Amino acid sequence: MNEVKGIVVLKKGEGRSLKQGGLWIYDNEIQNVMGGCQDGDLVVVRDFDGYPMGVGFINRKSKITVRMMSRNANQEIDEEFLTMRVKNAWEYRKKTVDTCSCRVIFGEADFLPGLVVDKFSDVLVVESLALGIDKLKLQIIDILKKVLLEDGISIRGVYERSDAKVREKEGMTRTKGFIGDEFDTNVQIVENGVKYIVDVKDGQKTGFFLDQKYNRLSIHKLCKGAEVLDCFTHTGSFALNAGIAGAAKVTGVDASLLAVDQATENAQLNNLEDRVSFICEDVFELLPRLEAEGKKYDVVILDPPAFTKSRNSIKNAVKGYREINLRGMKLVKDGGYLVTCSCSHFMDYELFTKTIHQAANNVHKRLKQVEFRQQSPDHPILWAAEESYYLKFYVFQVVDEK
Repeated sequence: MNEVKGIVVLKKGEGRSLKQGGLWIYDNEIQNVMGGCQDGDLVVVRDFDGYPMGVGFINRKSKITVRMMSRNANQEIDEEFLTMRVKNAWEYRKKTVDTCSCRVIFGEADFLPGLVVDKFSDVLVVESLALGIDKLKLQIIDILKKVLLEDGISIRGVYERSDAKVREKEGMTRTKGFIGDEFDTNVQIVENGVKYIVDVKDGQKTGFFLDQKYNRLSIHKLCKGAEVLDCFTHTGSFALNAGIAGAAKVTGVDASLLAVDQATENAQLNNLEDRVSFICEDVFELLPRLEAEGKKYDVVILDPPAFTKSRNSIKNAVKGYREINLRGMKLVKDGGYLVTCSCSHFMDYELFTKTIHQAANNVHKRLKQVEFRQQSPDHPILWAAEESYYLKFYVFQVVDEK
């Protein structure tokens, strides 16, 4: 049983995001904190006039000082409440995505702020990024395992990947390791008919980017018989989808040798090594070189890491996105296709769209939009929680100006 230990009172006129449905209260919105609460404790949040706004976890070491757990100020954050939250998250996935491998809990968007749980076949990978939820993570994992077992899914292992730098902003240390019994951390999954070995211990973030699942599927028609360049390939996911869809030749590029080795292993796993190959190169250096060599592709895919993780570095990020999109377009054959995306929350839809448009104008290309997509539904976008919307994904036909 988690008892409320204090009261947080908002300043007059503050809490706008909270009142619109958001889950965060920032340090500069708080008038005062009453009671003997410690960081990580539950607190009741009241408006300046005493009106109860709900209950959440406090952490004065973080700029996000309170993360809300419920709009009901009298809600007990107990086993029954957490089971309700977990069940709701799982039932939603069952209706919206292939649950063989998926994100089961997506933090604020599932009303469990700061907690991410990915399911890779019969393994769970947990990322805990907030102090209050960190105290509940073992309880939530136990509940999730029980909920999955009710559907005949037995989880053989849980691995924690709470090693993101953002934990330090919460006054927490970075940590990773087994929760419970040890197991082989190279886990085989199947997505869109493609097999992967997911390295849950040393792969990026939780080991594999599940958010692009249906975006990867969307390129299949474009890639049949095509020559494809997949930039920032990571463990080869777009490249392998192109290969399995019948591409004639696919080249995947990544600056990480570990990623390239894993991608090569994945190509062999799918018997695609004759058509899909990977090189370890810096994309920003490679693209101008390919252009100078007169190289052209039927499909160019750009899936870069987030060039910005804060508002302060937006200008540099815009330059980076403009540069790779400009270079990418120049490598597409007339009438070929550009697949381009941004996974940065701060590079919003309008700015990303404007940046691509500028890149096209700079190289005198016309863009015919095939489709615009977002993150997979297992990474739901919660309206009013802006941080839950981050992935923008475009497919264009690139036509020379004539």
